[in-house]
Amino acid sequence: MSAIRKMKNCIKLSSKFSAFLFCLFIGTFDAKALDIKQIRTATGLKLWLVEDHKNPIVTIKFSFKGGTSQDTPKLAGVVNLLSGLLDEGAGDFTSDEFQKELNENSISMSFSASRDNFEGSLVTLTETFDVAVELLSLAINKPRFDPEPLNRVKDQVVSSIRSSEEKPNNLVGRVWWKGAFGAHPYGFPKRGTEASIGKITPADLQEMKKNLFAKDNLIIGVVGNISESRLKSAIDKVFGKLGNNAKLKDSGNAIFQNHGETIVVERKIPQSAVVFGHEGILRNHPDWFPALILFEVLSGGFGSRLTEEIREKRGLTYSVSAYPLPMENAGLILGSVSTKNSKVKETVLLLKKVWKELSVNGPTKEEVENAKSYLKGSYGLQFTNSRSIAGLLLALQRYKLGVDYLTERSKLIEDVTLTDLKRVAKQLFNDEKLMFAIIGTPENIKSSISIPALD
Repeated sequence: MSAIRKMKNCIKLSSKFSAFLFCLFIGTFDAKALDIKQIRTATGLKLWLVEDHKNPIVTIKFSFKGGTSQDTPKLAGVVNLLSGLLDEGAGDFTSDEFQKELNENSISMSFSASRDNFEGSLVTLTETFDVAVELLSLAINKPRFDPEPLNRVKDQVVSSIRSSEEKPNNLVGRVWWKGAFGAHPYGFPKRGTEASIGKITPADLQEMKKNLFAKDNLIIGVVGNISESRLKSAIDKVFGKLGNNAKLKDSGNAIFQNHGETIVVERKIPQSAVVFGHEGILRNHPDWFPALILFEVLSGGFGSRLTEEIREKRGLTYSVSAYPLPMENAGLILGSVSTKNSKVKETVLLLKKVWKELSVNGPTKEEVENAKSYLKGSYGLQFTNSRSIAGLLLALQRYKLGVDYLTERSKLIEDVTLTDLKRVAKQLFNDEKLMFAIIGTPENIKSSISIPALD
């Protein structure tokens, strides 16, 4: 649903929908105790289901591999635009009629695109499940891409692109990704450019949908008040007529560029926005859990090294963070911080110092114990409603972790030794490779390379 429609519809909550929202967010789940069923439908589709009959709602989440990395330079933004148009008219329903059906039946439907995946979500009361499935089937199989909603959503995207140019925290991300990956699709702007958005036609959208939406490219997670037999029929109705094989372009490994370089884009603002990072680790790497513990030591909030050195001791920023970002074609470490222009150089030098100290010396025993305790104790708190549980089911499938992962995770964390952590820290963190993108007027810092073209 478009941003404008979302704002309008939030004003018109029915009593039934209020009850729906209440059911959606009450209660907690014990992740370890989840009874995950692996199901196969009549058309051969696989899905994971957690039945929950305490609340009268059903949440379906699904994901197609591909995402905005399937864009081309000339049609950058086509996948993102597709995500904004699937619920703007489908089958015999115009955009307004489709939205009316969603609203009157208290159905939440949404789509989004990351660099690696195209995701969708359907949340509905059990009593309107059949209507919701029909509408989702139409959105997936028969989107219209009529001129009015196409032009309206294009205008919204272009407005968002222009707005991001004035928002340092948005612009700095674009600069960093372009500097890191250049002509690889990871370097493309996910929303496209004004020029590329203007060139996208309904035929382009249909072609991209056909290439992305296929059975071999699909994972599904479902949580809620639904029987296995009824769900199988519904999933086949939505996805059963898709082609068997996706037609994804192979964009190849994303090779990190510009190690150790700094890119400064000058803007007359009181604070500079900074993004930094270098290569990281993939999710299926055997050292993933040592890396996870190290990131908790480095940037896990209050008490972590970056927060202590940069915020608590020196007051250089309100927030600083760094985290692992495992992607399909690259493992990354990505971080961000904002600070006064006069303090950017000091902050950058401190970041590098903390980075190097962790690499050279590794964590302390106390830091490791605290990080392990937090990682084990906080994990289940993320899964407090059907949406988050359905998202978990997708993640378990995407990374091929298996249904036993939830019971094994704590032991995998506990089994990591201090020796493991020191070894991985030396391999993972390299202060000399950190690439910085900075938006602002930082004192005594200049670009070490030319500013990459963002269009």
